[in-house]
Amino acid sequence: MKPIPKFKSEAQERAFWAKADSTDYLDWSKAERGVFPNLKPSLRTISLRLLELMLEELKLLANKRDVPYQSLIKMFLAERLRKELKPVS
Repeated sequence: MKPIPKFKSEAQERAFWAKADSTDYLDWSKAERGVFPNLKPSLRTISLRLLELMLEELKLLANKRDVPYQSLIKMFLAERLRKELKPVS
């Protein structure tokens, strides 16, 4: 195995691993699955323009389900993304 070089920055390391074959530096047969129970996904705030009627209907649905309307929007988006990204059989 080749020794992993020392990097001056994260950008330098990222550039190195983008080109390097990791099997020259790591024995993947000894790898173990990592568990990160406290890792939280990165969130980004966005601005979204909705028709007032659509927003009111979302709030009504959210109220019926006893969830915040923004959470309901995220649930709907996640459901649709799963459907759209599902491999065609």
